This record gives sequence, C-alpha cells and structure tokens, in this order.
Amino acid sequence: MRQDLIEKIWAVAERVARSEDMEVVDVEFLGGGKHRVLRIYIDKEGGVTLADCENVSTQVGTILDVEETIPGGEYTLEVSSPGVERKLSQPRDFERFAGKRVKIVCKEPVDGTPSWDGTLIEFKDNAATVETAKGKRAAIPLDKIKKANLKFEW
Repeated sequence: MRQDLIEKIWAVAERVARSEDMEVVDVEFLGGGKHRVLRIYIDKEGGVTLADCENVSTQVGTILDVEETIPGGEYTLEVSSPGVERKLSQPRDFERFAGKRVKIVCKEPVDGTPSWDGTLIEFKDNAATVETAKGKRAAIPLDKIKKANLKFEW
C-alpha cells in the first residue's frame, strides 16, 4: 500500500517538476501517525535553488491536499536538492553521470566484490560499468544494485 502511495506522489511531483524544467530524483515517505514526513528530492541542470524547492513544495503540497492523496492528511512535506552525493537509481541517472565517481553497493558480490568505488564508465544494456582506481572493471546489472550514489571528489 505504501509503495502505491509513493507512486501516486511521485507522479504528482514529476508533473510539477517537469513543468518547471526539473526532475524528481527520489521520493521518501517516512514515519507514521502524526509524525509522517514526505521528502521529495528534485534536481535540474546547474542545481536547484531554495526558490525552486519552495515553488515545487507549494505546488505539490496543494495538489496532494486538494486531491486528498495522503490518507489522514497529516504530514510534513520537505523538498530539497539531492546533494553532491546524490542517489542513482534510474537508468537516466547512470547515463547522465557517466564519467563521474560513484559508489555502488551490490545485492550480491559482482566478480567477488560486494561494492564498487570508481568511475562510472557507461550505462549500457541495463548495466553500469564501473572502473576502480586500480583498473578493475565490472558491468553491474541494474537489478543487482542495492544502492548507488555519486561520490564527491575533494
């Protein structure tokens, strides 16, 4: 049931974000009762501003409330940037950030390695190819990825 709700929220957020030339990176709905928190992460080329977050928050919040999307109606809505170490989950994320440093944690070891920290070489045939600093390379299928994110280079 919660996954269905997240999908409905994602659709609303995506509609608003697209109209503002942004993308929805992730949607989280946490907690219960009067302590529920809805977090929507948005991004755009060049990064998002506080005004972007406020704008999307206002529009999404209004639509969710008018359509009574969230049962019980009580929740805190937070809209923010995904940050410099943003989560990668969709094929478009891996395609967009080819050439960047990533960390991928696998559901099960790939080539004997449970996690990969290196450069995202490409995303092809539904797999992310990563090369470590030592030259070890692997194509990790999307369905084998437990968690992936960009790694900020200092």
